[in-house]
Amino acid sequence: MSVVQDARRIVVKVGSSLVTNEGRGLDETAIEEWARQLAALVQGADGVRRELIMVSSGAVAEGMKRLGWKARPKELHELQAAAAVGQMGLVQMYETKLRAHGVGSAQVLLTHADLADRERYLNARSTLLTLLSLGVVPVINENDTVVNDEIKFGDNDTLGALVANLVDADAYVILTDQPGLYTADPRSNPDAQFVHEARAGDPALEAMAGGAGSSIGKGGMLTKILAAKRAAGSGTSTVIAWGREPNVLLRLTQGEAIGTRLVAPTHKNQARKQWMMDHLQLRGAVAIDEGAVRVLQTAGKSLLPVGVVAVEGEFSRGEVIAVRGPDGQEVARGLANYSSAEARLLSKRGSDEIEALLGYSAGPEMVHRDNMVLLPN
Repeated sequence: MSVVQDARRIVVKVGSSLVTNEGRGLDETAIEEWARQLAALVQGADGVRRELIMVSSGAVAEGMKRLGWKARPKELHELQAAAAVGQMGLVQMYETKLRAHGVGSAQVLLTHADLADRERYLNARSTLLTLLSLGVVPVINENDTVVNDEIKFGDNDTLGALVANLVDADAYVILTDQPGLYTADPRSNPDAQFVHEARAGDPALEAMAGGAGSSIGKGGMLTKILAAKRAAGSGTSTVIAWGREPNVLLRLTQGEAIGTRLVAPTHKNQARKQWMMDHLQLRGAVAIDEGAVRVLQTAGKSLLPVGVVAVEGEFSRGEVIAVRGPDGQEVARGLANYSSAEARLLSKRGSDEIEALLGYSAGPEMVHRDNMVLLPN
């Protein structure tokens, strides 16, 4: 089966050894190739327009080269300095190559704290989804210049999985310097077999994976296996493939079997809905009128403020809340687009009044349909 062919929103991650040609400086030819393929997919060269996010390592490695350092530093402040120097060249390269193919790019630097904090999580999500809707390719890296040991992702494989979860990606493609996963290290075990497909999260996969495979990057096959497991939690399947395979991204979207496919056991919509359903204790709820109930249940639309008649409890933007009908029964639950205090100001009001009432707008919906699960009647 293909986990990429039907995907419309794809996160691609490339490692330091690929981006910097094993630490010898940014590999302009390789980045040009990926940019060409990304542009073709965004522009719909095969008749299907897709949304692409590039998670790229390489800032520290490029900074090491520019600073003349031969070995990866261990001190955090030196890593941060290398990242600050290298990020300039990394972003410039992607911008230049993507622009040459008629596609815009955007730099997005993230830390774990950005995704752990619900408000910042939603802001990052909104920004990325807006960029994708504009046909822009976000180029994401960890914000190495400001992180400390408590908030580091630790590797960009994990960062890519978290981004895939953040934007509800259909597929996560990890491009590496290996063709995929083997049952053992093929360099030392002649009996090692290539794994073409497996279930993401299968404990046996972790036993197969070894440690870091390169002195340039931080990750290894194990981090990729764990990242695929994390991505599968929101229903995103992963492909691990050789980054220098000719036209690798284009061929994957055409359904060609390349690399190792780690298939998520549940569909992304099912996983997202199950996550909301699993909230046993909700911090609040909104009561809606009969008309809003009918619109949710029969038309599958979002919940607008005008349909909200009361707000219960105290909750923050992004928390899961209950949606109750006039009889008090829960008809749905979903992620609140506004806090309880803001919801009280907006209840029974039109969406065109949001900015005037709050001074800003996080969208016309109280709960967006993509962030809502309807409960059985």
